[in-house]
Amino acid sequence: MTADPSPLSARPADGRSGVVGRLTHGDVRELRGPLLVVGDADGVGWDEFAVVEVRDGEVASGERHGLVLEVDHDLVTLQVLEGTAGMAPGGTRVAFAGRPLHIPVGTGWLGRVCNGRGEPLDGGPPITGPEELPVSGWPLNPVLREPPQEPVLTGVSVIDALTTLVQGQKLPIFSVAGLPHLSLATQIAAHATSAGESFRVVFAAMGLTHADIAYVRDRLEERSAAGELVLLLNAADDPVIERILTPRIALTVAEHLAFTHGDDVLVVMSDMTSYAEALREVSAARREIPARRGYPGYLYSDLASLYERCGRVKGRPGSVTVIPVLTMPAGDITHPVPDLTGYITEGQVVLSPEVAARGIYPPVDGLSSLSRLMRSGAGEGRTREDHLDVAAQVLAALARARQAAELAELVGVDALSETDHAYLEYRDVLERELLDQGRDEVRTLEDTLGRAWRALAELPRQELTMVSVEMLERYLPEGEDGAARTPVNGSAR
Repeated sequence: MTADPSPLSARPADGRSGVVGRLTHGDVRELRGPLLVVGDADGVGWDEFAVVEVRDGEVASGERHGLVLEVDHDLVTLQVLEGTAGMAPGGTRVAFAGRPLHIPVGTGWLGRVCNGRGEPLDGGPPITGPEELPVSGWPLNPVLREPPQEPVLTGVSVIDALTTLVQGQKLPIFSVAGLPHLSLATQIAAHATSAGESFRVVFAAMGLTHADIAYVRDRLEERSAAGELVLLLNAADDPVIERILTPRIALTVAEHLAFTHGDDVLVVMSDMTSYAEALREVSAARREIPARRGYPGYLYSDLASLYERCGRVKGRPGSVTVIPVLTMPAGDITHPVPDLTGYITEGQVVLSPEVAARGIYPPVDGLSSLSRLMRSGAGEGRTREDHLDVAAQVLAALARARQAAELAELVGVDALSETDHAYLEYRDVLERELLDQGRDEVRTLEDTLGRAWRALAELPRQELTMVSVEMLERYLPEGEDGAARTPVNGSAR
């Protein structure tokens, strides 16, 4: 049996290729969905990699790959990455590699487009590297973590201004089916930067349609051509097991680029709900007792094993920052996937259908969004001295504007006070100047904060209680006296 030239090859530590020196087992007891059960297999370990040989009579007709899910005495349950379609117990042999699945790592991934198993889709040769690492990886030791300090600027005003992303942070995007979360994810992946010398992006797509995959490749083509991007694409009609493997390969590649080569790496993973659905399907095939909404009881620890692989390590350059994108079924933020993700991560960016209905892109609900590490990466010496104060003032004024709009629906716009009219005008200007942005538009932080100040200038000065007088004198646009204005067309937006 020859070794597989793809990144899924599993070479033992002694350098021998494939499964040389390992026994081949032909006692296949059962094929169940994506699972394969092998009997009389002693000495096999959990998470061990295997090569599954499919035979047509006495002739080998192809190879597939598998990972050990469960060991019960001499019974071994494998998950077959390519699925078990077309296989028969009598014509299948399994050879175990003696170690978990490893992939080659290094700069050879940069600029490449691969499927969810790491096999090239761009017509190039198989990816090679100076060393191999297990895809399962390990969460960072909390004792060795370096506190986040530097911002990652996405070029998207509403995120950079109000929910600043910090190197080493995990900041998910919560969305609803039909909203442009994929467009926002690719926009961030295409334009994000940091203060470090080298910045890389790993984009892991899971369960996308072929139209969406074509869109992602087109949007990220420029960054990929520059050798700054790794693209892993799992389509909706690809084997479900591949979807479980895709984020692990992405994080393994990112960890090596960050902690060995010293790069600052941003990992964008979309859609984590598709990943969780794949996990649920495999759990059902294993006949496990389901937990909430049919998901396995270990969903929390499984998601944590992915999200906690980001961060910064003491004594090492580089960082891994993670943006998981997930859709909330029926917009339910208490659904297990967003609910558990919120427990693990450090904030959230929430996309709202109500904001999208007003024609705003990206439709981020600023009052529901939060970056818990923003104070570590924004402010004087990192972004700008007024950043934190102006962000707090923008959100406080936005909350008051929402109250004024709700009051206007009850009593009518004409019954509002001049101050309430000013807040309605403020919301219009804020949405037009700051929150609404073109899908290909990239804004600098100076431009973003300037837009925030222009919106705040619509309010009377006595309402700007969260910024100092010195900052008002320095940053409030010239010619503004802080007087309240009449809302556009005399009505709330």
